[in-house]
Amino acid sequence: MDSGPVDAGPKAGDDYDFATQPPSPEQGKLDSPKKEDHRNASQRRSAVYKYYHSAELELDGADDTFGRQRLSSDASADLGNAPSYAEMGAKAGELDGEVGVGGVNDIRPEAKAKVGDVPASDRSLHRIYKYTLYETNARYWITGADIGDQHYRLLRADRTSPPGQITLFEDETTYSRRQMNDVLASIDEGNRSTGGLRMKCTFWGLLGFIRFTEAYYMLIITKRQQVAMLGGHYVYQVEGTELVPLTTGASSRFARDRNPAETRFLGVLNNLDLSKSFYFSYSYNITHSLQHNIIRQRQAMNAGQYVADQDFNSMFVWNHHLLRPAISALRHPYNWCLPIIHGFIDQSALDIFGRAVYVTIIGRRSRFFAGARFLKRGVNDLGYVANDVETEQIVSEKLTTSFHAAGPRLYSSPNYTSYVHHRGSIPLYWTQDNSGVTPKPAIDLNLQDPFYQPAALHFDNLFERYGCPVYVLNLIKSRERTPRESKLLVEFKKCIDYLNQSLPEGSKIMYEAFDMSRASKTRGGDVIGSLEVIAKDVVERTGFFRNGDQAFDEPVVQNGIARTNCIDCLDRTNAAQFVIGKRAFALQLQALGVIDRDEVDFDTDAVNVFTHMFHDHGDTIAIQYGGSHLVNTMATYRKLNQWQSQSRDMVESFKRYYHNSFLDSQRQEAYNLFLGNYIWEHGQPLLWDLPTDYYLHHRDPRAWLERGRRSYIYWYTPEFLESRKLPLKPLHEPNETPTMGDVSEYDDYWLECYRPTALSSLGKVFCYRMNSTNRYLPEKPQRDSNYDFSPFKIRLDPQRHPHDSPDKKSQRNRVKILDPHDEMEESPRPMTENGHQPGTFTTEKHSILREPATWEIDEPPAADDQSIKPADKAQMHLWTLNQFHIQSLHPSVPDKEAQEYDRYVAHPLNLPLVVSTELPSDANIDYVEYIRRAGGGGFEEFEQEESFASGISEQDLQHFYDFVEDREDPLTVTDEDGAKKRYKAYRQWLRGKSLFKQSKVDPEYTESQSHG
Repeated sequence: MDSGPVDAGPKAGDDYDFATQPPSPEQGKLDSPKKEDHRNASQRRSAVYKYYHSAELELDGADDTFGRQRLSSDASADLGNAPSYAEMGAKAGELDGEVGVGGVNDIRPEAKAKVGDVPASDRSLHRIYKYTLYETNARYWITGADIGDQHYRLLRADRTSPPGQITLFEDETTYSRRQMNDVLASIDEGNRSTGGLRMKCTFWGLLGFIRFTEAYYMLIITKRQQVAMLGGHYVYQVEGTELVPLTTGASSRFARDRNPAETRFLGVLNNLDLSKSFYFSYSYNITHSLQHNIIRQRQAMNAGQYVADQDFNSMFVWNHHLLRPAISALRHPYNWCLPIIHGFIDQSALDIFGRAVYVTIIGRRSRFFAGARFLKRGVNDLGYVANDVETEQIVSEKLTTSFHAAGPRLYSSPNYTSYVHHRGSIPLYWTQDNSGVTPKPAIDLNLQDPFYQPAALHFDNLFERYGCPVYVLNLIKSRERTPRESKLLVEFKKCIDYLNQSLPEGSKIMYEAFDMSRASKTRGGDVIGSLEVIAKDVVERTGFFRNGDQAFDEPVVQNGIARTNCIDCLDRTNAAQFVIGKRAFALQLQALGVIDRDEVDFDTDAVNVFTHMFHDHGDTIAIQYGGSHLVNTMATYRKLNQWQSQSRDMVESFKRYYHNSFLDSQRQEAYNLFLGNYIWEHGQPLLWDLPTDYYLHHRDPRAWLERGRRSYIYWYTPEFLESRKLPLKPLHEPNETPTMGDVSEYDDYWLECYRPTALSSLGKVFCYRMNSTNRYLPEKPQRDSNYDFSPFKIRLDPQRHPHDSPDKKSQRNRVKILDPHDEMEESPRPMTENGHQPGTFTTEKHSILREPATWEIDEPPAADDQSIKPADKAQMHLWTLNQFHIQSLHPSVPDKEAQEYDRYVAHPLNLPLVVSTELPSDANIDYVEYIRRAGGGGFEEFEQEESFASGISEQDLQHFYDFVEDREDPLTVTDEDGAKKRYKAYRQWLRGKSLFKQSKVDPEYTESQSHG
């Protein structure tokens, strides 16, 4: 995966520097507010200092647990001399609502941006893209800048809060560059006695705040890397993070004075590598699917909102625990903090004769019941399964950048399609004990629930997220010598049958069991062919999403989901999801008008890119859950490179066994600490002292009698079974129809994607570094003028047989014993002396247990050995014991072997006994003969009678002597030289012709022909 360059943090030149780089006069004219302020810089800084100093004095005694500060009337009244900065949004004192967490799956601020409530100039919020951290002895100051460094915001975090408390203050005023310099300069002036204001670092994002036993820490993103672009919005991978303690002491003294438990917790958190497979975006909601985001945006437009409410799916927000302090303390927490997902994101491009089609795969791992392989199996009592991953494949044509169509028709571009499928552990209570040395521990069904309540919660959640139908594809083994996986097969089928009793017709859970392991090990078994039949049925029932406008396009919506599982939901599941995704991939390309059929072939450039992406997706998910890469890849199930794949599979199996036995417990502790499953409390056991983490992922059994009980019959929510529909075209009044210039008020993709004020080289632009089908093109295709550059052309490996294609059913391999004397069956019967053909010929073919075909002759055969025909030694492995006996008594040597033997025997006889030349023994005789014929005299033993000039004409010899003759002025051409052959071009030049070769279209050639 060739992604964009790693950003190590905003450069100092790109940010602002309040002390060393004062604003230029030109910049001051551009950034000055509409209302002129005639005070000088020192007066402005004094007013700003007075404003912040008075506000802080009033706020220090009014902080609550999470520190939501509000300006008092006295502090507000003391702002008469403050700079007249333009405000965006409400001030802290005007806030009348708290930010809360809505529901299980959504995190939504309650405030809504109504079109009629917000002025047109203030409709577009200035999203923060770059952060700078400043510090004083008592506080941290964080400044945030938008994409164009035009607008700035300010956040304060106290470093003197009591242990267990955090104090945050959000200034909702939007500043210009010059105004922010004045604010920072005033803060620096007010803290001169304690060292002033110091810039600590610049960073790319704030992930939240976390506490172990003492003070809070602030987790920031220090490095990022571009991995995808959707609708002009970039998606980044976290490449580096840093924990900043919110304490007053120096970092060295703080590290020395912290208690041992705090140090141990920091070590546990370091076992979770946040620089791998964590992703975020500033402007695109990657916690939801493309279909969900488009539907919500169009619903918001129809409801009169410019921007849809933020509804991050908390199931996939892995820093949810770190966001809680910010959500409780800040009015706009998501303007400062970035939700991150854990999983996989990759993007590649298909070059189809100049048309660029982007293929994006997003894998979202659930934070609920998350953990390592053998430590998290089955389902918990909340209905969340282990290894729950939502996979989305987005296929879009890069004809336009944004999600909007021409017109503009907002969020109606028909160039975007997506398909979503799901994987997750079997929703039953089952575990595996990994305390022994067995690589495949026995499976235990711990708890028998006759009403399957956890499974009911799980499928009701699937209905809520994806609608119906839910297509369950179960890939575990059906027949085993010792029942292991098959126990879950029977119980899972009972669970589906029980739950389907209550579902209405047309909404029942569809179940399909396929023993993929047995099919792959059966000789002649076609695993891929069987999966393609299932994939066709799955995609036809669920459909896929295609955006568009009903008046111009044919938009469709995906209703339902394909839920695939095996035991680990890794190897077999990834292969099955690839085949289903390949089927949907073809339909998505067909909907975009790229191809005219509903399937794509294996071994094409397009499918090779798609296979490579899905293989990386499976490897990443396998490392996160199992500790190693995929053991069985698509090459294994397609039976390609058997020997190489088998050796690789053995290595990965050993790595997975090692991680499961020795490292999974450490990773599980890191998951529990980062996700907030374990929160330290005084007097409670420490994380590493817990005998099990069962109670961290299940509800408190003491509250079982207090919580409500769901109906055993009506276990589902009827509203979730309704079909998803794409809202109609966003409705506007005639005078409110947006223009192309007003699209930025709805979507700021243009500034993020193209950066008008930034200088970018093409080598660093993500679109030019993206993986594409061009990697599969030959280096010099010009040799073959008939080369097909289409990415849908099948390109088989020349070392592989054509019948290896998996889309054709392979023939069963049978053992066949050939007759070593096949020609005897077609040869005529032997003639006797009188011309008759006596006897009969037995045509029965012989084998290892039968004698070869024989002649049944009436008369006895002759006693001589002339009738015995030599056998073919190339088929010696098929001879019978009787044939070996006959051939050993009557040996035969073929003519070719006889000639080779004669040559070998006669070779020493041809060697001379006395050497009569001084040439070395390894001299090339042909080269010596060539020199002799050319007149060379270097080998006198071959030049007994011939001179140097023998064989050369006198004219050529004279030309040679003239050429090597030393002249006084060799550069001057005389009249005598004019007749020589090598001066032919010179003579033509004297007559006016060109020294270079001329074409018939040249004017000089035409003139020369006319004069001639």
